[in-house]
Amino acid sequence: MDAIHINWTKPFTNRTNRPYETEDFEILTTILSALTWRKMNGSITMVCDSAAAAFYRANGLNVIWDKIDVCLDDVDVNADVFWAGGKLFALAKQTAPIAMIDTDFIMWEKVNEAELSDVTVIHFEELAPHIYPPREFFHATDYEFPQDFDWTKKACNTAFCIIKNEELLRYYTDEAINFMRHTDEKNDRLAYMVFAEQRMLPMCAARLGMTVSAFSDMPSLFKGGDTRFTHTWGMKQQMRDNDALRYDFCKRCIRRILTDYPYMESVLTGIKCLERYM
Repeated sequence: MDAIHINWTKPFTNRTNRPYETEDFEILTTILSALTWRKMNGSITMVCDSAAAAFYRANGLNVIWDKIDVCLDDVDVNADVFWAGGKLFALAKQTAPIAMIDTDFIMWEKVNEAELSDVTVIHFEELAPHIYPPREFFHATDYEFPQDFDWTKKACNTAFCIIKNEELLRYYTDEAINFMRHTDEKNDRLAYMVFAEQRMLPMCAARLGMTVSAFSDMPSLFKGGDTRFTHTWGMKQQMRDNDALRYDFCKRCIRRILTDYPYMESVLTGIKCLERYM
């Protein structure tokens, strides 16, 4: 099955006002995520903008993907509100079936496509009102939510998401992009983005009569009971705050990379921020 990684760097450069770069642990999970997918499941493409592509090529990382597709330079939504909006634009350029994988997510096993629903996500999320507010919270110009959207559907965490149905892929990405383009929101940095990415997906699926399922659930993931995946999202700030934890994690990642993909040694040694781990 084909998969994509996605990197739209405009939110980073807007926030930091400096050229794009990323952290050591993020580089290492990106390597493991891409190479393990290729080993276990199929091809993977990095869909990104020019700044991301330049960073990867300068550090020799372009070899971890089957190709780099530079097509996100002209994403036309507010990068401060829709900081993950590039994911929807990248996904809109794909053909189902397609797996969308965050660069901090590693799928260690082969996916059985025959067992998947029209869309399968890593887990469902409860509709906590401070994260997923009701319909009346949102405002947009020249855009109206479909009247039969089911606002009781649980949101889908899309750190790892496989869409098998082409009709759903087209409808979901069109609807989400239309919503992002037509809101004039300037301040909210959470609810609007997670609505477009994670709540609209099951609502669109339900409207089309499509099936939605999850690979796992929150208790299994947080208790470490699901060994099929590694997702470092909740650990990133801990590593920023605790250098010993960061050092141990990066050393373990490098050890795994060199064990499974020894040809990557020359790439790793050429990346400056990884020098202290080599």
